[in-house]
Amino acid sequence: MLTTDWVPVAGRRVLVMGLGLAGGGVAVARWLARQGARVTVTDLRGEADLRESIEALAGLPVAFRLGGHREEDFRETDLVIRSPAVPADHPLLRVARDAGVPIDTEMNLVWKRCRAPILGVTGSNGKTTTTALCGEVLRRLAPSLAAPGKPAPRVWVGGNIGVPLIEVADRIDPADLVVLEISSFQLEDLACLRRSPHVAVVLNLTPNHLDRHGTMEAYAEAKRQIVRDQGPGDAAVLNADDPRVWAWAPACRSRVRPFTMRVPGPGQVGREDEGLRAEVPGGPFRIDVAGRLLPGVFNLQNMAAAAAATWELAGHAAPEAWASAAGEAFRSFPGVEHRLEFVLESGGVRYYNDSIATNPESTLAALGALPGPFVLIAGGYDKKLPFDDLGRALAAKVRDLVLVGQTAGAIEAAVRAAGGGPRIHRVASLPEAVSAAIGAARSGDTVLLSPACASFDQFRNFAERGRVFKREVAARLCRPGGP
Repeated sequence: MLTTDWVPVAGRRVLVMGLGLAGGGVAVARWLARQGARVTVTDLRGEADLRESIEALAGLPVAFRLGGHREEDFRETDLVIRSPAVPADHPLLRVARDAGVPIDTEMNLVWKRCRAPILGVTGSNGKTTTTALCGEVLRRLAPSLAAPGKPAPRVWVGGNIGVPLIEVADRIDPADLVVLEISSFQLEDLACLRRSPHVAVVLNLTPNHLDRHGTMEAYAEAKRQIVRDQGPGDAAVLNADDPRVWAWAPACRSRVRPFTMRVPGPGQVGREDEGLRAEVPGGPFRIDVAGRLLPGVFNLQNMAAAAAATWELAGHAAPEAWASAAGEAFRSFPGVEHRLEFVLESGGVRYYNDSIATNPESTLAALGALPGPFVLIAGGYDKKLPFDDLGRALAAKVRDLVLVGQTAGAIEAAVRAAGGGPRIHRVASLPEAVSAAIGAARSGDTVLLSPACASFDQFRNFAERGRVFKREVAARLCRPGGP
């Protein structure tokens, strides 16, 4: 159990468990040091793997215990800050608890200090894009929300995207607006505070992180924290097309705002032809997304969710301005790096980086959003997810399948079981996968990195995997003489 109290840190010994490379460990260590804490960082990885994070803390009074953990560090400290990647039942955390040491997390520290309303986004797929879309809408809308004689509220976007908010939490004014991308791990930690966002968005629920949660039921329960402690003045923005998500609606104590890819009913935001319509108070409002840069029905669904969420947080205060801001944001948003990111075109073949696709449903969405024929690169770290549906889709839609990583055998077996049609290429590394994909591609094809798996078997994170893919594609296709 994490501590629910605010633990003063100035002059206290604080152990940060898990430095990592995603920014959260660095941010909380930096914030603690600047608050006057005596900070020690411990991580199983060594100095070479963590070089970038260590350099980000240069000049600060931070001690490092790398390449392993020491029990005495967990007993002889005043506070432990645990990375969300570290399971709550880790043996060394039991050592800390047995010694009476409180345990906290970076995200929970943000919640304890943030005074502004929070719009939280979760789901198995689409979190990053929807969070960014919400931020774009609110930034455009902010001038319409300013009180007379007051500046426009600032919009802060964080969580697993943007600036780590622990470093700016004390600068967030109660009149500001906060958008957070929140993972199942972070929601699991939030339960002890009995807090949920003022506006909670649940995009979808499909199997993910079963290596950590164990069962789909446990994973869904972790996600459910985003609405569990809401009250009558809050809003739950739920996907009415997802049976698992929509089943939560009757138990919500908050106002439920559905979004759908069907024609919307009263109170809903939904699809109208190739645009969106919001049946909200003062409406209906048509949200024009013609010419949007983000392809695919699933991105239109992300936009519907962002429209419903931003209406609940701020749109009702300026409805016409909200509809205009939403349309402008949705049409112009280019997407997030590593999500259906166009890399280049060469010899009539288009190359896309979808490294953020770390589960089968994300890859299925990518195959539905882009034109084929496909040469697909897939495989990676094993999160114990089923590949049956993916196998059937790959058998039907992919001409050449390049497999790499721990899950290559399981994905191939799923394709074979489906009566697989694609030619399958098994390789040992991503650079080899790029070479194989280029060799298999023909003019008119789409070469797509959409792994359907996490990256941790060969990379530090999905971002590094995406960067390697882009670098290898450019190196092979942009040099004189071509591939």
